[in-house]
Amino acid sequence: MEICPKKGQIFVITAPSGTGKTTIIDIVRKNIGGVGYCISHTTRRPRKGEVNGLHYYFVDRAEFERMIEAHEFVEWALVYDQLYGTSISSINRELFSAKDLLMDLDIQGAKEIKRRFPECRSIFILPPSMEILKERLKKRSTDKGVDIDLRMKEAVEEIQGCRDYDFIVLNDDLNQAAREIEAIIIAQRSYRERRLPLVQRLFHL
Repeated sequence: MEICPKKGQIFVITAPSGTGKTTIIDIVRKNIGGVGYCISHTTRRPRKGEVNGLHYYFVDRAEFERMIEAHEFVEWALVYDQLYGTSISSINRELFSAKDLLMDLDIQGAKEIKRRFPECRSIFILPPSMEILKERLKKRSTDKGVDIDLRMKEAVEEIQGCRDYDFIVLNDDLNQAAREIEAIIIAQRSYRERRLPLVQRLFHL
């Protein structure tokens, strides 16, 4: 399966677990039109309130491994003993609609998308502090057997990678963080290379 020609802009969003990334993405999608979201596949169990086909495609390990063998993922990774992946079909559904596309990926997945789509924009969301991140993880820890200390250690390693991203957003306030990402998307829509085709049609340049 091939990736179709891209029409919209791809925005890759990365953040340590517990930073509020999913909530921020939901706010952005409600506030800005023309923004699609690439739904990932995962082998982990749904958390309270999560809906299959809306938040993730929840599949068992056998199905995920079948998709790997069939080369149906553009990227996939093992995260906290669970598999996560972005399917080519999920990307194509959004790109065919000419929407800008939000992708929620870890650092490994973000690197792969950047390799395939060098023109994509990457956004890293940071917590206001490690202490606050730890408290958030404790409050939202609904997965059985979650090791908070392990996730904090992983967060430190992930945060070190933020310097490789195009934009860095500090989530001290959910709505403010969402507004910053909305501003990034809106600004990129006005970028010269994206606006010139419209200008040429309007003014016959």
